[in-house]
Amino acid sequence: MSKESTIALPMQAWFGDATARLRMPPQWTVKICNMVGHNAAPASDQKIKAALAKPIGAKTIRQLAEGKKETVIIFDDLTRPDPVSRIVPFVLDELHKGGISDDHIRFVSAPGAHKTMVREDHVKKLGEQIVEEYPVYNHNPYDFLVDLGKTSRGTPVRINREVMECDLKIGIGLIVMHAFAGFGGGAKIILPGVASMQTIEHNHLDVGGYGAGATPKPGTGPGRIKENIIRFDMEETAKMAGLDLKIDTLVNNKREVTDVFAGDVVAEHRAGVKAAKKHYQTEPLTNADIVITNGYPQEDEAGKAFWAANASVKEGGTVVIVAQTPEGETHHYVYGQFGTKYGGHLWSPPRLRVPKAKRVMVFSEFKSKKDISGFGKPEETLWLKTWKEVLEELKSDYPGRATVAVYPYASIQNPPLPEDY
Repeated sequence: MSKESTIALPMQAWFGDATARLRMPPQWTVKICNMVGHNAAPASDQKIKAALAKPIGAKTIRQLAEGKKETVIIFDDLTRPDPVSRIVPFVLDELHKGGISDDHIRFVSAPGAHKTMVREDHVKKLGEQIVEEYPVYNHNPYDFLVDLGKTSRGTPVRINREVMECDLKIGIGLIVMHAFAGFGGGAKIILPGVASMQTIEHNHLDVGGYGAGATPKPGTGPGRIKENIIRFDMEETAKMAGLDLKIDTLVNNKREVTDVFAGDVVAEHRAGVKAAKKHYQTEPLTNADIVITNGYPQEDEAGKAFWAANASVKEGGTVVIVAQTPEGETHHYVYGQFGTKYGGHLWSPPRLRVPKAKRVMVFSEFKSKKDISGFGKPEETLWLKTWKEVLEELKSDYPGRATVAVYPYASIQNPPLPEDY
């Protein structure tokens, strides 16, 4: 471990991707906990083409396009930091070579229970040219849905009408660790992505046990795939919806695509997860006095950065969670809070996010009284808008020596995970 006078933290994904340089007292021992794929090289055009040319367990896009009439490309929203614009041109090229013309291609966002996207969001995700030249539709989880029956676990499957009216369905997304589905990506582009609210809630609560007063089912949780019934239910739903091909990516510390997996929604996902566990793997520093865990590049779901605090902070230590995004925490119809004492159907009251910590501070210039509850009990969470204020508080806790663990992009990092997990 080395002493540093400043630390550099990336901030504001989708809003300029700035870098903040934060001063640290020279008597503190600071450890930057980077992931294995920290500086992984961006994927070349050749690497992306190669992944699409040899999909895992599926035909190529060109082969799938033959004889098809209508194509939908389903893409994840801004809570996922992957630049879908990096992949789309290659998909379109293959569709054209397979005989699909532009006027038979449309895009549908897959926000699940998150907020609706606007044009600016679509441009950030897809690029200006795509939004200008192709129709890009929002998913509505309350209406315009097609009933496909139920999964073997009883989940009522109701899927976006525009998606179901297309005879060629392609999804593009990102693989990172997920709180209860093990890892993101794969079938999540369909459920919750373009599913009904009823479908989402049944999968999350009745199948998985994630909701107010419920107990998560065995085999579910962060990094778990082998026996994850939530994931299996999602995959069964994706098959019922007729998803023809899924493309998933990994990203580096700069949100650049580094690896691409394409093919059958289950087969490509398993290959991607195997790589993701190593790519995002981060060795936690244990028993740290102070943990600075950065929500970048999923700052609008900054709670995903708390794993690092729980893994590192000592009993009675101090946690600083960084959540520098003008958007604040994302709107979530299922788990979000809509009033003083109520929220979505699966909402739970604010709780301690880091039980071992003496206190938790939120560092963000974009303060929101409502958002505080997402970081813990409001009366036990201190929100500070400047690093100067944060540093003063930290110095009051540790006027002398201190060990500091810094996770520069904790929302996509994961601890070491068993390969068969």
